[in-house]
Amino acid sequence: QVQLVESGGGVVQPGGSLRLSCVGSRMTFTDYAMGWYRQAPGKQRELVAEQIRDAGSITYGDSVRGRFTISRDDARNTVLLQMNNLKPEDTAVYYCNARQVLFGTRIYSGQGTQVTVSS
Repeated sequence: QVQLVESGGGVVQPGGSLRLSCVGSRMTFTDYAMGWYRQAPGKQRELVAEQIRDAGSITYGDSVRGRFTISRDDARNTVLLQMNNLKPEDTAVYYCNARQVLFGTRIYSGQGTQVTVSS
């Protein structure tokens, strides 16, 4: 069973930065598009960012484009999310997501990490 373990969440003031990390195991990392989703209370889960392979194509959600940067290190089975200029509306649980793009169509998510932006 694929395992995704997130870290790096916390509480930050508006305008601050955080970096989330996700390490995948029990998987062929390069078979998956790796990304981040988030879900705020009372709202639907939404795409934050996704990257297909190291140096591959990247998709960002409209609300984070220009402030967040996704990157992945396929040699270390790691995907990062650098979040800058955080806003209160970025407060949510952030989930690491693995979407299989080769040899299957499975999707896996981690347990999530809380990000709270508050003064």
